[in-house]
Amino acid sequence: MKELLQRYIEGNVSEEERLSVAAWIEESPENMREYLALRKLYDISLWNTDAPGEKILKERRISFRRVGIEALKIAAIFLIGLFVSKRLMIQKPEEAHMQTIHVPTGQRAELTLSDGTHVWLNSRSTLRFPDKFSENGRNVELDGEGYFSVRHDKGLPFTVQTERYAIHVLGTEFNVKAYQGSPLFEAALLKGSIEISSPDLSANLRLKPNEVVTDDGKEVSKSGISNYNYFKWKEGLFCFEDESIQSLIEKLQLYYDITIDVQRTSLLQYRYSGKFRIKDGIDHVLKVLQLKHEFTYTKDEETNRIVIK
Repeated sequence: MKELLQRYIEGNVSEEERLSVAAWIEESPENMREYLALRKLYDISLWNTDAPGEKILKERRISFRRVGIEALKIAAIFLIGLFVSKRLMIQKPEEAHMQTIHVPTGQRAELTLSDGTHVWLNSRSTLRFPDKFSENGRNVELDGEGYFSVRHDKGLPFTVQTERYAIHVLGTEFNVKAYQGSPLFEAALLKGSIEISSPDLSANLRLKPNEVVTDDGKEVSKSGISNYNYFKWKEGLFCFEDESIQSLIEKLQLYYDITIDVQRTSLLQYRYSGKFRIKDGIDHVLKVLQLKHEFTYTKDEETNRIVIK
């Protein structure tokens, strides 16, 4: 069992093995303790130097399965890694080291940066950040979707750099969606003030609370936030309010890193409101939709493709 449990932690198991291990963990407190002990040892081993002055959390080694309890936060893993990182930097405490954290498909992460800024990361998101900020500013890089609650520091601006845009703030709460390779960019401001810059913009865009700016690859627009439940993704929920099936399918493809071929195109015209738990997976979402709309689907694990008929 120990060998299987180790492969489960590394993410190298089949779906059948994953379900078997998850059931075993929940059988007893002793099983849970054994899992947590192995998990802790593995998490510490993740933090190693790949290049001079840079420590990277390898995507191929991380799974962050949520089995049984929600308390297994990636924030805890980050803190362990930060402790190990500081031990390694005793000789050169003045140097900052870059960290990279990646969230696998269907998962989410929560962490606190060295300045006290709180960050939530959505599925398939990557955040690159220093273990301590310089005197010139607080700069991080995001590929994916993140919700930021930035600690206010007037003398030290905070910048989130994405593939096409940079978001500049002093202290605020905002959500950014900017997956590399996707034409969609979206920034929504809940509190405070942010300014968005890009070489493609003739002038910077400043947002007020409850505003969202969207670039769909064709045009840039600004509007009011229409669905605040959407931001509950950081609590593990997908929330949709009068949203087209087309839009829902696009988000499922993005978050679960899967191709969905909708051959029954009439399905795309319908609209849907509802909530799904992220950890329940894409099959659960499709089965709920089947209760309202007649369709069938097949899933090919080898090609990572779903066909809806």
